[in-house]
Amino acid sequence: MSTSPKKGERIKRRPLPDFKESELGMVEAIREDGFLNVALNDANQYGPHAMIILLGFISSITGIILLIAMKLI
Repeated sequence: MSTSPKKGERIKRRPLPDFKESELGMVEAIREDGFLNVALNDANQYGPHAMIILLGFISSITGIILLIAMKLI
């Protein structure tokens, strides 16, 4: 892929990251490459799926902490 801007574009495109396409299912592919590596570094095609799962975990933990804090006040 060329990094030079196409006609009408002002910002150069960045090169695509290294990407390993997996033939496994989503759970197996995420487990094979490591959950955080897939979620944060897009190690395979399931990076967006792993990021959504990670965001769900983080928001649940945050919600529980806020609920406990509200009960203590």
